[in-house]
Amino acid sequence: MYETFVTVVGNVADSPRRSNISSGAVTNFRMASTVRRYDAASQGFVDGRTLWVDVECWDNLSSNVPASISKGDPVIVYGVLKTEEWESENGKRSKNCIRAFAVGPNLSKGRAMFTRDRSTTRTGEVSAAPEPSLGPDHGEEFPTSVEEFEAGRDYEVEGEALNPEDADLLGEPAHA
Repeated sequence: MYETFVTVVGNVADSPRRSNISSGAVTNFRMASTVRRYDAASQGFVDGRTLWVDVECWDNLSSNVPASISKGDPVIVYGVLKTEEWESENGKRSKNCIRAFAVGPNLSKGRAMFTRDRSTTRTGEVSAAPEPSLGPDHGEEFPTSVEEFEAGRDYEVEGEALNPEDADLLGEPAHA
């Protein structure tokens, strides 16, 4: 059977809840996505119907989500859409659920500072090699505030772009 991959843009409707179960750690939260459309009759934008969907996050995502998002935050969720079905006193019931592969802030609504998980490899497995030790003893100092971070510095090496084709991106960003 084919899986249905979806990307949903909306807001976190409740605080993410992390649980440890027999198959591993899972974090769940509910999100709401409301369509806005232009209404010619009222000459303004109006809200359409709201899609309510439960989101489940497994593996590394399970620990990163509750540390990164909270109720009310604008998010973008990518994953597989599932329909969960069960029997209740009132008969057969169902609800939509997304098994998330990626959850992130919606940067059209604000800014975020990303902190990379250094303890995992790109495949999500725990790295056997120890994390390199950085800090004052090794010629580098960790930034102590958000202001010390400079946008795009992780893509530069001593003022040069890592990819020569990106050299024109080193200047000041364009302003609208």
